[in-house]
Amino acid sequence: MLGGMTVQPNRDGATAGAHRVLVVDDEAPLAQLVAGYLTREAFEVSVVGDGPSAVAAARDVDPDVLVLDLGLPGMDGLEVCRQVRAFSDCYVLMLTARSDEVDKLVGLSVGADDYMTKPVSPRELVARVHVLLRRPRAGVAGRASSTPDDEPARVFGTLRIDVAAREVHVDGEPVALTRTEFDVLEALSAHPKRVVTRSALIAAVWGEDWVGDDHLVDVHIGHLRRKLGDDATNPRFVRTVRGVGYRMGDG
Repeated sequence: MLGGMTVQPNRDGATAGAHRVLVVDDEAPLAQLVAGYLTREAFEVSVVGDGPSAVAAARDVDPDVLVLDLGLPGMDGLEVCRQVRAFSDCYVLMLTARSDEVDKLVGLSVGADDYMTKPVSPRELVARVHVLLRRPRAGVAGRASSTPDDEPARVFGTLRIDVAAREVHVDGEPVALTRTEFDVLEALSAHPKRVVTRSALIAAVWGEDWVGDDHLVDVHIGHLRRKLGDDATNPRFVRTVRGVGYRMGDG
């Protein structure tokens, strides 16, 4: 057990400006194994073993990626994710020993970006971390987007999206979105009235080399709708095109 002790960031092999990864798992051998793989890939790694320490370390370390176990002492991973999301938009890769669909949906609904079921391959986990950090800011056609600072806000009724500032307002009120939620909304809003397939959204938001279930898109769309106050049965902003994907805009 690692208990609540924070292992100091391991900088062996890390370079200046290296991405920071916080590993949270109460299985000490697994945590240290994952940390070792990440360190060899030049990441700056910190490790904690319980929920309360995870929240504190996330504030202190300000990680780029949080590798978060679901089953933790003191506070489970879902609550850790909820609390971290209140002050950080780091990527969250959630780990769990349970593989049923309910766990997956609940984990993603609190703001996780990706999900792996134990036992995990450390090499695959490191690959997933790299994929998260390589996520492009791209349009749905895969073209890298270069949003000029003076691009006008995208407006859909009472929804206003300022892409350059990464700010969203509904009915004049700010809406707090995670990094992934904003990226999904940005990809959809880039092409009003055009249907965007799940595979195109995955390529635009998670990257061409992402490997996983495309149902991930549906989960993030559902969470995005809740934050926007958008009813899927009578949508104002994001419309479902059954069997194909999603689109924004009237018509």
